[in-house]
Order: sequence, then structure tokens, then C-alpha cells
Amino acid sequence: MAQHIFCRLLMPIRQLTSKHSGYFVRYLSSDISSGDMYPSPQTEPWIPPYVERENEPASLKKARLLYQSRKRGMLENGLILSTFASRYLEGMSDNHMSLYDRLINLPSNDWDIYYWATGVRETPEEFNNEVMDLLKEHVRNKDKESRFKQPDLY
Repeated sequence: MAQHIFCRLLMPIRQLTSKHSGYFVRYLSSDISSGDMYPSPQTEPWIPPYVERENEPASLKKARLLYQSRKRGMLENGLILSTFASRYLEGMSDNHMSLYDRLINLPSNDWDIYYWATGVRETPEEFNNEVMDLLKEHVRNKDKESRFKQPDLY
């Protein structure tokens, strides 16, 4: 009964979106017989591929990388990468900035970066470079610095 009412409520939405076979239609038409109010989508969301920015001025690249280091989506990486960027980004060469850019933007899963930096998992060859070594050293925190909040921007 409830499923019949739900289907009747969705009829106008299905008619409007039926010509599109996108994510929205698949999500709304998925099976709710399991009792879940929000059934899981049928497919994984699409993640755009990483495109390295050519001829980006160094000052703009540093500002972008500093911002991206702070806004990770998970607190652990936000703290690790923001403190790392605050300490080392200003003195990085263009080559090291490009390596850091690839490190924080190529992997689609932030947990991978966290596990590599903390040594829980082995770092893949394409990310095993001087910048990753510097990040691992930063994570070891030999000076026992207190890093419970992100550093101020200015």
C-alpha cells in the first residue's frame, strides 16, 4: 500500500525525468522493498579526472594548494596537510609544488593519503617521492608539536 502511494507521488517526477537515464532517475526508481527510506544508488558517483594546470603562476598555485590542503573533507587530513602546507609550501620549488599538487589531487580517496603518510600502507611508486618523504617526516612529529587545529591563514 505504502509503496503504491509512493509510486503515485513520484509519477510526475518520473514523467519529467524519464527521458534522462541519469543518476536521479535511477535513484528514485530503485527498490525500496528492503524498508530503507533512502535506498543506496545503483552506481558510484562520477569523479572528474585530475588535470594538471599548465602555466599557473607560482603565487596562485601556492594559494590554491594551501586552500586545498585545508579543505579535505576529513579532519585528519585537514590537520596534517594544512600544517604541512603552512610549514613547507612557501619554500617549495615548482617541481615540488607539482608533486604536492599531484599527491593531494590525484588519489580519489583521502584515506589513501592518510594511510600512506602515517605508514599504515605502503606508498605507491607514483607518489613515493621527496614530497611524500617530507610529509611522512612531518607526520612523525619528532618535536611533539601540538597540532589540534589548522594554522591561521595570515
